[in-house]
Amino acid sequence: MRHMVSQQPADVGHQADTFADWDPELAPTAPGRTRRPEGDCPVEVALAAVSGRWTTLILRELMGGPRGFTELRERLPEVSAKVLSHRLRELGEGGLVSVERQRGFPVRSRYALTASGQALRPLLVELYATGEALLALGGGPGPDAGARGAAG
Repeated sequence: MRHMVSQQPADVGHQADTFADWDPELAPTAPGRTRRPEGDCPVEVALAAVSGRWTTLILRELMGGPRGFTELRERLPEVSAKVLSHRLRELGEGGLVSVERQRGFPVRSRYALTASGQALRPLLVELYATGEALLALGGGPGPDAGARGAAG
C-alpha cells in the first residue's frame, strides 16, 4: 500500500511540529501551549486557585470584605466548621486569603482576600456567566454532579 501525500496545503503546520496553529486568545504565551497539565500553565494555576468544594463560595463571601469565621458560617450554613477551616487554611497557604487574629477571649480571626485573591473576581464572574449560558443551552452538569461548589 502506497503512502498518500497530505491533502493539506504546504503552509499548514501540524500541532506536533509547531505552535503556529495555537489560538492566540486561548494560549497567548508559551506556558499555555503545553501538551499536558503543567504547574506554570496560567489556566491550571487559575483552576487550582478555585478548586475544591465550597472554595468558590468562600471566595465570593470574602469579595464583600473581611469576615470572621462565625460570619462565614452564618453566610454559608451548610458548610461544616471542619471544611471551612480546612478551605480557609488552604486559601491562606495559597496566598489568596490573609488571617488577622484579634485579641481577646476567645481569640477571633478575620479573613480577608489578598491582592491575589481579589484578582480572582473576574474569573468568578466569568464562571458564573458561563454556567448560566451552559444551563440555558441545556448543557453542563448540575452542582451535585461534581465535587466543586459554585460561586452562585
